[in-house]
Amino acid sequence: MISSNDFRNGVTIELDGVLYQVIEFQHVKPGKGSAFVRTKLKNLQTGGVVDRTFNAGERVPAAKVEKHEMQFLYSSGDEYTFMDTESFEQMTLSAADIGDGVKFLKENMICYVVLFKGASIGVELPNSVTLEIVETEPGFKGDTATGATKLAKLETGATVKVPLFVEQGEKINVDTRTGLYLGRANS
Repeated sequence: MISSNDFRNGVTIELDGVLYQVIEFQHVKPGKGSAFVRTKLKNLQTGGVVDRTFNAGERVPAAKVEKHEMQFLYSSGDEYTFMDTESFEQMTLSAADIGDGVKFLKENMICYVVLFKGASIGVELPNSVTLEIVETEPGFKGDTATGATKLAKLETGATVKVPLFVEQGEKINVDTRTGLYLGRANS
């Protein structure tokens, strides 16, 4: 059992025999009445998203999931192949199984494949990845007063907003959970 106060993005719970993953949560303390937790839950079987409110401290069953450390090998069309780092067994997942993280997958990246009763329900990427910018507009000198940003296309095909001073060919750190620019990568 897990308390609703312990909800975090990515936590997997089981409600009414259905597996859900917390994709958004907000602790609310109104002026009157007791506190509660407002959540968006993703149904891991159907992919649908539902809104659900829990009382603060309400206990719900945590799903018993296994995480296996795997290395991303390659993609072929809409299929992505991972290798278990201990047993060297390979597993192929679809883009739908991986979710939004597919935008940040890079060959040879170590991540965790999440299994529930032997079936894959998702992939956990590292919190941040270092990727190279392959295409962006040039920044203009002196145009920094507003903290403006521009779009940059990364080597994996993802597009993120970066500050104007970042140039094509540079490596940057990107948060895989939010898709936000974190800073330049250390050389």
